[in-house]
Amino acid sequence: MKNIIYIVTLLIAISTFAQDEKPEQEDLKVGLVLSGGGAKGLAHIGALKVIEEAGIRVDYVGGTSMGAIVGALYASGYSATQLDSIFNVVDFNTLIQDDIPRSSKTFYEKDESEKYAITLPFDHFKVGFPSGLSKGQNVYNLLSKLTLHVSDIEDFSKLPIPFFCVATNVETGKEVILDKGYLPRAITASGALPSLFSPVVINDTVLVDGGVVNNYPVDEVRNKGADIVIGVDVQDSLKSRKKLKSAFDVLVQINNYRTIEDMAEKRGRTDIYINPDIKDFSVVSFNDGKKIIEAGETEANSLKKELKEVASRQQKFRKQEVDFFKKNSIYINTVEVRGNENYTRAYVMGKLKLKVPDKITYDRFNEGVNNLSATGNFQDINYRLIANDDNTYKIVFTLRENDSKMSMRLGAHYDDLYGTAALMNVTRKRILTNNDIASFDFVVGDNLRYNFNYYIDKGFYWSIGLNSQYSFFDKDVDVDFLFPELPPEENTQLNKLELEYSDLTNHIYLETLFRRTFLLGAGLEHKWLRYLSETIGIDENGNARTVFENTNYFSTYGYLRYDTFNNSFFPKEGIFFNGDFHLYLLAEGDNNDFGQFSIAQAKVAYAQSFSSKLSAVISTEGGFKIGGDGTRSLDFFLGGYGYKPTNNFKTFYGYEGLSLRGDTYLKSSLTLDYEIFKKNHINIAANIANVGDDLFTDGKWIDGIDYSGFAVGYGMETFLGPLEVKWAFSPERDESEWHITAGFRF
Repeated sequence: MKNIIYIVTLLIAISTFAQDEKPEQEDLKVGLVLSGGGAKGLAHIGALKVIEEAGIRVDYVGGTSMGAIVGALYASGYSATQLDSIFNVVDFNTLIQDDIPRSSKTFYEKDESEKYAITLPFDHFKVGFPSGLSKGQNVYNLLSKLTLHVSDIEDFSKLPIPFFCVATNVETGKEVILDKGYLPRAITASGALPSLFSPVVINDTVLVDGGVVNNYPVDEVRNKGADIVIGVDVQDSLKSRKKLKSAFDVLVQINNYRTIEDMAEKRGRTDIYINPDIKDFSVVSFNDGKKIIEAGETEANSLKKELKEVASRQQKFRKQEVDFFKKNSIYINTVEVRGNENYTRAYVMGKLKLKVPDKITYDRFNEGVNNLSATGNFQDINYRLIANDDNTYKIVFTLRENDSKMSMRLGAHYDDLYGTAALMNVTRKRILTNNDIASFDFVVGDNLRYNFNYYIDKGFYWSIGLNSQYSFFDKDVDVDFLFPELPPEENTQLNKLELEYSDLTNHIYLETLFRRTFLLGAGLEHKWLRYLSETIGIDENGNARTVFENTNYFSTYGYLRYDTFNNSFFPKEGIFFNGDFHLYLLAEGDNNDFGQFSIAQAKVAYAQSFSSKLSAVISTEGGFKIGGDGTRSLDFFLGGYGYKPTNNFKTFYGYEGLSLRGDTYLKSSLTLDYEIFKKNHINIAANIANVGDDLFTDGKWIDGIDYSGFAVGYGMETFLGPLEVKWAFSPERDESEWHITAGFRF
């Protein structure tokens, strides 16, 4: 019995000793390297899907450029499937080009952005070039929203997955590892591709794309403690001369010389190397995002066995639950503004359209940031949302003002009223005050014109403006155009007369935002009108001409505007309203029959999309004059299409410019637009109108439709502005007209 007890005791001891000697279960630390590659970096998402399916726990993430963006979002808790969903709905063209939504701009900036095709720095009267085609503001806005749930994390090693990214110090050419700070700021610096994006300043260091010095940070990931390194390489290969089609392609090629050479060694230091077949795509092939993601998934699947082997050597884990920011609005308690030296806090808050404390939708907040960016006064808009204990937010804006005060802007236009025109503009900021801007347009071509504007922008407060503009055109018009002014003794048998029309208008005005969306303004106006014809008559000096008008008018006026159209020329959504009232008080010149009178007019339009391609715009407008029967030079004139409105000239399909005349008009129109492919439109339109004298007094405004027209046209959006060709027909005339316009209207 004792022997049995002894043997059992011995066996238990041996078993216990053997268990003590058994090694702990293996648990490999896995590091993930994601290279830069622009649009090709979307392949990282496909590779991540397979890595997740294999069951691998990623312990460290390091990335450069697009690899930094995808890697940071993955490290902050998003799954590969979530990233796929996010990037599938992103409009990369808008994102990259800093194409600020029209709805985000102030009324002044809407008008300014829809005149000029090219803007260049012009300090000290020397033409310069911007540091990048885009400031990357839209990218920053998107990343700030997507990483709001980790906005309080300063040390990137504290993210759900420890992370770092690589940037390049512009001044030294040295590599900079970004593993602390504000996450969106770091990854925008890592992806600031030279010439495409402006450099990013962090801690007084000017940074650009990390791919310049280290596009595949495998050693840095290994040094974080990774036992196994999985790398996804989406870098460009060298291209033949036939594929180098732009300066941007050449710049990318030059940068690739060193990175491709480095990869020969770095590939050998990668345990599992995933190199998707994406040679048919470029760094800007964002429209092929789905195919690029699939390419990453395909290549990773070919290594599925190796990936599962790594997963089997890791301890089982449960993915950390992440509390993503899912609300559509935030309550902003306080706003702190830093770095504004020349622009007041009131100016900044006015552009942001923020009045705190207040609850605001995230989309509305983004609109405000884009609006501040649209001013061009800030090279860098860095903001951070800081959560308070009571679920409200404090926002800290750190601004870097644009050192450039002067710019030169260029444009070109053609229409059938003013003819061909080339525009050169010089704009100067901060002349007398920190918030002012002076702009001078000089227009040459078939007709000489100018437009000078001085504006002191006070944000939510009353802004002050001075404006002086001169317009001139020389055009053959129907005799009916001048019928009220024709001297009784002139019994001409001509159908048309040559008309020389001059208008000089000066304004001083005040305006402010009303309820954040309406523009309310009032001012004083001086207008000098002169028009004459050399076709008929002899003037008092014996010259062969008849002067029909040569008078200075003085008035006071008020206006109210509302404009949420997403596009001024081809709107798909939004509402437009413009109301104007002028009271003409004095006149000096040839108008000896002047009596005080007023003119009121308004236009309302609504745009609605029925699909991504088809949209409609319906509009109604009208105007009338009260009193002043002796003054006819400010009547409403309808006809033509595509010109910038002058005085009371209104467009109307089916009639030549300035064909219809009266002191009262009513007009309605309907346009159906189909975008056959991106920025190319086919549209059909119809308009009806009643035009005449005293229509409301005589009840003629409802006795039937006097004028109508229909149009079929093609339109294309170009960097110079819209190019439109329309064929229009009027049933009353039984004649057709061609309306051709090109470029922004000015």
